[in-house]
Amino acid sequence: MPKAPVRDRVNPAEIDTTPKRRPPWIRVQLERGKNYSETKDLVHAKALHTVCQEAMCPNQGECWGSGTATFMILGDVCTRACKFCDVKHGRPQSLDWDEPERVAQAVREMGLEHAVITSVNRDERPDGGAPIFAHLIRRIRDLQPGCTVEVLIPDFQGSLEALKMVMDARPDVLNHNVETVPQLFEDVQTQSKYAYSRATLVNAKKLAPGVLTKSGLMVGLGETTPQIKNTMRDLRAWEVDILTIGQYLQPSRRHYPIMRYYRPEEFSALKEYGLEIGFKWVESAPLVRSSYRAGESVKELRRENGS
Repeated sequence: MPKAPVRDRVNPAEIDTTPKRRPPWIRVQLERGKNYSETKDLVHAKALHTVCQEAMCPNQGECWGSGTATFMILGDVCTRACKFCDVKHGRPQSLDWDEPERVAQAVREMGLEHAVITSVNRDERPDGGAPIFAHLIRRIRDLQPGCTVEVLIPDFQGSLEALKMVMDARPDVLNHNVETVPQLFEDVQTQSKYAYSRATLVNAKKLAPGVLTKSGLMVGLGETTPQIKNTMRDLRAWEVDILTIGQYLQPSRRHYPIMRYYRPEEFSALKEYGLEIGFKWVESAPLVRSSYRAGESVKELRRENGS
């Protein structure tokens, strides 16, 4: 019998099927200072949503404590029910067309130098909510000149027209997370398709070659190291510039189980590999999430390019 290809071979030593508790290197920072309170009050006053809250991000204390937040637009109810995600899902309300103005005002009041905007999926709309993204990018440009804008978008079900609306507004960074390896895609995010993610990232670079593209992976869902590296090579073939890799943390018992915890040195090795194959920037550590140190990466890459 022929041997299985490397990318499909599972090494039992790589998978801990019954992790009982978080290892000592998983330490969530709890911070409750002046900046944290001010950010919380501003988010509440303007009736905004943040992925920090909705997705139970482990870095909320650190980010809010430093006066930053990742804004979530298009409401707080997602039309998809990915097994790893704690954002509410169901039938969302109609779009709030005043939302871009409120978020842009918050960006100005916080004095942000780099704004990160993400959203729920809005699959009930052919445009996926893309016009809201485009309008918000332009309003941030108006109200906070010099602020770089990063948008973490859904796949818009592969719609080129919806993606073009966003790219025409010229974000500084177009982020779309593949989340996991192709072998787990249908199980972990049943309403998404790897082909949609590929189309989103490939077409974004074609529509605006000067815009940085970015994607992210979670690990600990049962994938193997060869599968991770193959996915990283896919992303580089799609001309993705920036990559984030972080440990999956199960929000509750009803969510997808954690199959293993990766050690810090494994994250370091993945970062080294990512840089070797051509990524311009890689953030890889247990608590890394999509927007972690996002501003620093853009600032450094722009400095290297002399822009």
